[in-house]
Amino acid sequence: MFKEVSLGQYYQADSVIHRLDPRVKLVGTLLYMISLFVFNNIFCYAVAALLLASVMMLCKVPVGYMFKGLRAVLFIMLFTVVFNVFFTTGDILFEFGIIHISKEGIKMAVLMLVRLTLLIVSASIMTLTTTPNRLTDGLEKLFRPLKLFKAPVHEVALMMSIALRFIPILSEETDKIVKAQTARGAKFDSKKLIERVKSLIPLIVPLFVSAFRRASDLALAMEARGYHGGEGRTKLYPLKYEGRDFVSYIILALYVAVIVFLGIMSARIVAFLTPENSYLTLFF
Repeated sequence: MFKEVSLGQYYQADSVIHRLDPRVKLVGTLLYMISLFVFNNIFCYAVAALLLASVMMLCKVPVGYMFKGLRAVLFIMLFTVVFNVFFTTGDILFEFGIIHISKEGIKMAVLMLVRLTLLIVSASIMTLTTTPNRLTDGLEKLFRPLKLFKAPVHEVALMMSIALRFIPILSEETDKIVKAQTARGAKFDSKKLIERVKSLIPLIVPLFVSAFRRASDLALAMEARGYHGGEGRTKLYPLKYEGRDFVSYIILALYVAVIVFLGIMSARIVAFLTPENSYLTLFF
């Protein structure tokens, strides 16, 4: 299961999404995620899913490769759905003992499941189509105004890029440790919760040791190559906006306008619904 992490990995392909400026992808991903939290109705999510599906077709990355990151958080997603279904108060649809299923609970569970899926896939697409170096350059460019406040923009961008790059590395390392500990008799699939928690000790300790060792090796390698921060450094491939980047910004602006319009219209529709057809609010 630890190999099923697509966040932080890069998939080599020749597509228009790969060739986009990293600033476009960073801004687009951020606005996309914000839209999923601000507007909470099925129509807005349908437009968001349509945009994401279009990007998935353009980026030429296998669909299974993009969705495999969901397996690592499948338990969290199922727990979120169950929690919302059984613990959200509202109009009761089904009741059995202490179990209460409400209309609002079903709505929240469905919307939360869709939201988490779109969030994880959109973040995976950004890292799958952007190399760590380009991602660092894009973050540094976007954070450049913070230099007026003496903020270490280059160092912060570098740390964020390295953190993303370490995700798949540590996932592979975790998988190796699990196999090694299993060969030595460790059991990670026990049905008892206490035993499963105890079995994580021989996994967490070597994982932390490996992570610190890798971080130390990386620091020594950067120092040996003369790295001393971002001051005075030049770029081999400086970022420059092209026509496709401006077109992407226009599409992003249209997406935001449509989402805002649907959000306003859905709120007005809910306001005018009568008690007789209040079940329609399940879709808004």
